[in-house]
Amino acid sequence: MTSALIFLPLAGALAVAILPLPRRLTEGLALLVTLAECALGAAALIGFDAHGGAQYVENHGWISDFGLNAAVRYHVSMDGLSLFMVLLTAVGIAAAAGAAVRLGRERPRAYFALLLVLEFALVLLFTAQDMVLFYVGWEAMMIPLYVLMGIWGGAGRRAATMQFIVYTLVGSLLMLVAIATLGVTAHTFDLPALVARPHESTWLFLAFAAAFCIKAPLFPLHGWLPSAYRESSPEVTALLSGVISKAGAYGLLRFAVPLFPSTAHDWRWLLLGLALAGLLYGSLIAFRQPDARGVMAYSSLGQMNLIVIGIFAFNVNGSTGAIFQMVNHGVVSVAAFLLIGIVEARTGTDLLASLGGLANGRPMFSTVFLIAALWALAVPGSSVFVSELYILIGAFQQAALLGAAAALGMVLAAMYMLRWYSALAHEDDGERVPHGMTDLRPGELAIAVPLILLLLALTAYPFGVMDRV
Repeated sequence: MTSALIFLPLAGALAVAILPLPRRLTEGLALLVTLAECALGAAALIGFDAHGGAQYVENHGWISDFGLNAAVRYHVSMDGLSLFMVLLTAVGIAAAAGAAVRLGRERPRAYFALLLVLEFALVLLFTAQDMVLFYVGWEAMMIPLYVLMGIWGGAGRRAATMQFIVYTLVGSLLMLVAIATLGVTAHTFDLPALVARPHESTWLFLAFAAAFCIKAPLFPLHGWLPSAYRESSPEVTALLSGVISKAGAYGLLRFAVPLFPSTAHDWRWLLLGLALAGLLYGSLIAFRQPDARGVMAYSSLGQMNLIVIGIFAFNVNGSTGAIFQMVNHGVVSVAAFLLIGIVEARTGTDLLASLGGLANGRPMFSTVFLIAALWALAVPGSSVFVSELYILIGAFQQAALLGAAAALGMVLAAMYMLRWYSALAHEDDGERVPHGMTDLRPGELAIAVPLILLLLALTAYPFGVMDRV
């Protein structure tokens, strides 16, 4: 099952890239592969034992031991955390592929092949139980991202891509050195074996943490975020916020903290302080953004820092809330950025001052934007409210002042998300909204409705996720 989830997108990418099919068949094939990945993920979820630990395990020799008695193995499996990250990846890529079909991207064979390679790399890193295998997925993820940003992005795509590359390379090189050092000294790259013998090394922990915190990103390592989120295509931005950022939080949960528990505990207050600063900073800056993408970009910064607070609260409530929030925020972000992409395609802009009135005679526009906004601001009763409540309880257990300050982030989220929705949906039609602009079309609803239904399902049964993580 695990290998099928890993290699199906790669096989699909090769087929899409090699077969000289016309545009419609290329798009249809790519979309079919992403939907098949969703079906495989659903089958894995149905067959998953909530109390069975790591499942769907495959462990085979891959690379010899270099003469150091530290062989690299193809060791993959899924526990609850990996399972839901794989499911989030499958849903996010399928939605992005659907949006790309709707928007009619140029050079579709290359575009969809790169999306599928990205899915392959993400599923590999989320299921890898060998540090070198994880690093292969981590680096492979970057290649299609660089190309997708650099070719299909906006006017400032080159500068944004270069900034993203520089930040990412710094973190990746630090992690590579840390992996090599840890593997050689411990004589294994196998994650379960390494976790069973926790290590104490400040510089190794910081090297891992730096790589993951850049990807999340943790304040103040977010310098690449504003330009990358604005200059990428809407589908890539949705994946950056909804899925790629979760790879950073996943790395903290899977590697940095379990491998160095005592060191992570000693450094927790620095990371908690930076995360709290990032939560409040991102929320305040989001309120001041003039464009719809900017609001969601800084909202994503704030929410990822809230997740880091849950991780370093070092208690069950905090970590459970952090993982559930990774799932919730992933779905909300994908939905919000793809909806912004639909607006940009119709109007040519996402500037709030030029938009407005999307709810006027357009009930579906109003409904899907309202649901995205309500879930993003964690309206009581929503799945996001549940995950944020768990994080806040965990923060209060760590320190009452930390919990009280983090709770302020929920208030600020309500402010900027209500402004975001009001600026898009209310008042008269903006100057860039075409006269007589129609409501969401069936193809657009086919992208938005499944994501909305997924949020409603998470709200109806949140413990379906939390029991498994």
